[in-house]
Amino acid sequence: MKEIWLKRGKEESLRRFHPWVFSGAIQRMDDGIEEGEVVRVMTFSGDFIAVGHYQQGSIAVRVLTFSDVQIDDEFWYSRLLSALQMRQAIGIADNTQNNTYRLVHGEGDNLPGLIIDVYGQTAVMQAHSIGMHLCRKQIARVLALVMESRILHIYYKSETTLPFMTADDMNGFLLGGSNDNIALENGLKFRVDWLKGQKTGFFVDQRENRSLLEQYARGKRVLNMFCYTGGFSFYAMRGGAELVHSVDSSAKAIELTKQNVELNFPGDSRHEAFCEDAFKFLEGSVGGGNTSANETEKGYNLIILDPPAFAKHRGALHNALKGYTRLNQKAFEKIEKGGVLFTFSCSQVVTKDHFRNAVFTAAALAKRKVRILHQLHQPADHPINIYHPEGEYLKGLVLYVE
Repeated sequence: MKEIWLKRGKEESLRRFHPWVFSGAIQRMDDGIEEGEVVRVMTFSGDFIAVGHYQQGSIAVRVLTFSDVQIDDEFWYSRLLSALQMRQAIGIADNTQNNTYRLVHGEGDNLPGLIIDVYGQTAVMQAHSIGMHLCRKQIARVLALVMESRILHIYYKSETTLPFMTADDMNGFLLGGSNDNIALENGLKFRVDWLKGQKTGFFVDQRENRSLLEQYARGKRVLNMFCYTGGFSFYAMRGGAELVHSVDSSAKAIELTKQNVELNFPGDSRHEAFCEDAFKFLEGSVGGGNTSANETEKGYNLIILDPPAFAKHRGALHNALKGYTRLNQKAFEKIEKGGVLFTFSCSQVVTKDHFRNAVFTAAALAKRKVRILHQLHQPADHPINIYHPEGEYLKGLVLYVE
């Protein structure tokens, strides 16, 4: 392996097992190191400290191990088996009512740059680093051994996560090939669009929060904003909602939502879906002034706000917080007295305090009395490496609005 040497004192974060080496910490490196190559990281004095994938950019090395070992089949097998065993220990894997879960969550599973979600007998693998992309076939081969008969197909989907690379081999089956895209989550069926959908095809990280919403849904008039494939909507319906309106600006998402509702509640007239801009819908300006689409006779008393990330980097933080404030203000103005609001941020650079302050500001601007019922986060199959607090990305609040 080629080697990279750090500047004096820059090894301290690695001694605390943080899995990133920033480009500014590098003193020098061997000639000819290519992107995605496995390298040994050395301290200024020449002592070994880590092995990882090199990549150009702010994060120069993503650490795979703090042991001086080869990154071979044995390494991948050990890491993937550890990830599976953790999911078995918490009752997520091998669950007859739930065959949908995240098997590998990047740094949270000591595999930075790699995501693997399981949908029934198909695993969807996604690389967020060039190193993981170059290892994709080896990882898929070992994954099939670890999972045994649990999965028969492995689909690779990295076209949107590695946009700076050529499209060759960015998407496609590495093992098998299946058109059966119906999976099961807590007894509910849904279609997974791993070909063209966002992320790996479904937002697995909201599973427990959807279950919580189900407990609040009985008799409620529900508005699910940014519904994507309708996860919160059909949980609300199973929970006994009086009506459910699903809204998304994507026609493809609305079509998937309709399909998912029909899978679970065929012919159920309680649900309607609308392809509209979220802010226009909340302002009641849908359909050229025809408000019948987004107004119920009594109004909504359960609203879900689960928008895409408003900030993907620190430079966008200020505008993102303004966006969260505006969005939540509109929801506070819309919701009926005694209603419940589920509101989320999946922006990693937006901290829990940032998000809470934005929501509190929104409540004050809307002049509503608000109480926190729950503080939500990502589920256990999206673990946070204790040495990598940046992995805590999903924040949510459940609020009672007077």
